[in-house]
Amino acid sequence: MRKSLTSVSYRKFTTSCGVRRQTNFQASILNFVQAKEKGQSMVVIAILLVVQILYFAWAGPVLAQESFYKGKTVRLIVGTEPGGGFDTYSRAIARHMSRYIPGAPTIVVENMPGAAHLISANYLYKIAKPDGLTIGNFTGTLLLGQVLGRTGVEFDARKFEYIGAPSRDISTCALAKRSGIGSLQQWIGAKNVIKIGGIGPGDFTYENPKILEFALGLPVQVVAGYKGTAPIRLAVEGGEVDGVCMDWNSIKATWRKALDSGDVKVIVQITPRIHPEMSDVPLASDFAKTAEGKKLIQVGIYDRGTIFRPYLLPPGVPRERAQTLRVAFTETLKDAEFLSDAKKSNLVIDAVPANELEKIAMEMFKLDPAMTSKLNEILK
Repeated sequence: MRKSLTSVSYRKFTTSCGVRRQTNFQASILNFVQAKEKGQSMVVIAILLVVQILYFAWAGPVLAQESFYKGKTVRLIVGTEPGGGFDTYSRAIARHMSRYIPGAPTIVVENMPGAAHLISANYLYKIAKPDGLTIGNFTGTLLLGQVLGRTGVEFDARKFEYIGAPSRDISTCALAKRSGIGSLQQWIGAKNVIKIGGIGPGDFTYENPKILEFALGLPVQVVAGYKGTAPIRLAVEGGEVDGVCMDWNSIKATWRKALDSGDVKVIVQITPRIHPEMSDVPLASDFAKTAEGKKLIQVGIYDRGTIFRPYLLPPGVPRERAQTLRVAFTETLKDAEFLSDAKKSNLVIDAVPANELEKIAMEMFKLDPAMTSKLNEILK
């Protein structure tokens, strides 16, 4: 009698928890219960109580999130037009992340270009509901804009919920063959300015060439106003501008044909060390004219490169939902199907965890006033 009562009690316990099939863990506990039933009912009951407490501690939040997300749609707001690097990464992530969110909600990508990603950043902070159904993806370079007191910034970077980033920026500048510039030395010595397409203040396509103009003495004219790197690529191909400064991962993923044909060539890499895929491309810092120039490259480009592609939530999202999305994002970036998909699109995955993104964002508010003043002068 004791045996059937105790075993049935355990099965009722698992059913009451919403469990429809036994896990290996549950099965092992049941076997243990059945082996210990004879003459030890009080011990068994104590064990069952401990297991029940532990199970509810683990399953409660998961079941709650499943109940919330089931049948819902999660919007992934991208701050550029379709076809660029941000859009390509986000669409790949959206195709796979749902499997790791309890309830498997639908994830749709919405492009919200304008004002160098600023429209999407302000939207996420001011308008998007903090319910865990809206994720933002815009350039992390905007976060420094708040520190520099940029016009139009209507968010506080310290209050976003950080989810993670799929990669770190590998900054480069690439020029069209018809520009006549085939090396960094040629560019430095050019008599005519080289037109570089840019999105606008707050974005690397605009700010990196500005920093290089000061640090290396490059003859540069930044032509701003494009709504993403896809339109800039078209402008380069159409002869409106001579080149662009952007992430090597994006160039590989979206401009491979032009690279392979030689119509476009990477002239300089703005990274702390030589990238193995660009062993013949010089480092910008090796050509910096002053120690101040090297420091500006460090602060203005290297440091911000780590937070270049952040995924964020509006302030105030319930803690459990924010953590659910962090875990889902992290697991997605390790998923075999996602990695295969990313490889086909030439997307490099070098994940940055949420806590690292948040730490770098917070440290920007501790910059030396003299450095922020100089950056404001250069990036105006």
